[in-house]
Amino acid sequence: MSTEFHAPAPVPAAAAATDAIAPDAGHAPTEPVSRGWITLFGLVWFGFWMASLVPLQLLLPQQLEIIDPASKVHSFAVVNALAGLVSLLALPVCGALCDRSRSRFGRRRLWLAGGALWFAAGLAITGEQTTVTGMTLAWSASMLGLSAATAGLTAMIADRVPVGQRGLVSSSIYGPQALGVVTGIALVSVFALSPASGYLVIAALLIVCILPFLARFRDTSYDAEPALSLRTLLASMGRSLGNRDFAWAFGGRLLVNLANSLGVCYTLYFLTDDLKVPDPAGSLLACTALYLVAGVLASSVAGVLSDRLGRRRIFVALAALLQAASGFLLASFPNLGVTLVASAVMGAGFGAYMAVDQALITQVLPDAESRAQDLGIMNIAAVVPPSLAPLIASFIITSDRGYPLLFSCVGVAATVGVLLVYRVRSVR
Repeated sequence: MSTEFHAPAPVPAAAAATDAIAPDAGHAPTEPVSRGWITLFGLVWFGFWMASLVPLQLLLPQQLEIIDPASKVHSFAVVNALAGLVSLLALPVCGALCDRSRSRFGRRRLWLAGGALWFAAGLAITGEQTTVTGMTLAWSASMLGLSAATAGLTAMIADRVPVGQRGLVSSSIYGPQALGVVTGIALVSVFALSPASGYLVIAALLIVCILPFLARFRDTSYDAEPALSLRTLLASMGRSLGNRDFAWAFGGRLLVNLANSLGVCYTLYFLTDDLKVPDPAGSLLACTALYLVAGVLASSVAGVLSDRLGRRRIFVALAALLQAASGFLLASFPNLGVTLVASAVMGAGFGAYMAVDQALITQVLPDAESRAQDLGIMNIAAVVPPSLAPLIASFIITSDRGYPLLFSCVGVAATVGVLLVYRVRSVR
């Protein structure tokens, strides 16, 4: 249902508290990033959220409605499950390769630019497919581009942003998330675009959104790294996941993202087939708009407040509990009015959660020399759940308990995610 101008320096007390809880503090940058950097970084994420989530929420379901209406739920699950498998493999590999890349263009910018071009091409090709197999292959291939671009983007936070600004910068990542989705859905709906045209529009907007950042900002130089081998990659990943706080943070993020993805992945079909509303696309836009407003407000407030107080876990926990509440609410009272309210609650919870959690995970990275790789592992917990959720949800929806059971699972997954986050000891 989402990182750049001169950001205010954190207050001394908050900075001191944050420094005391940051395992990466010895390697973290100390010079604040500017407001221009934050704004343009946020614009990049706006483009990527629109390009990755509008297909999931609208274009892929619409395309399958045309290609395979009788088996659309199952087909949607298969398409996204295979794409999720590609992301699962590609994210850590792209991160490790990004850490080892050296070019005059810059290592992070190289992966951002190349990944965005690949992703945009994949979107255009996906829109031209007329079979489920073709859609599956094209959408899965496009995930390679998204994984490559994400490797460069998320590593920039650990490379460039001081610990005391990471809540603010993380807000600029996830604040644009719902805005990107509602903008994309509105464009497709208002102009009555076909799925093929919709893919082309969001692919073009993606490129437009990244160009200002690429043109204005440069990477710093790095010394050469040893070549990557499978053994080296697996050993490094094993060391990272063997770090207790890193592992707990990964598990919490995985479950909370799964909860959110289960809650939103079949919203269009829930409105159409279960609630039988007269205008499903319009109702979806209304739900997304409420999700947007609540998410933007919550992410902005939570990120900045977390920086000032030097605390992360309490914000992450409360935000995840909001998502749990929205799931239990929908499971108990499935109607359009409650769906609108639950969308706002879930948007607020997810916006605040991801803003602060992104800051938290940059503080549990085990090794400053493998930031992109470790963040690639963490990105699995953010990127894979939206792909696997439709497969999981399809089995739940077709059971006797249907959507009430699905939304109950949302509440349970988010609640367990809270418990895992509180196992992280090195971050307050």
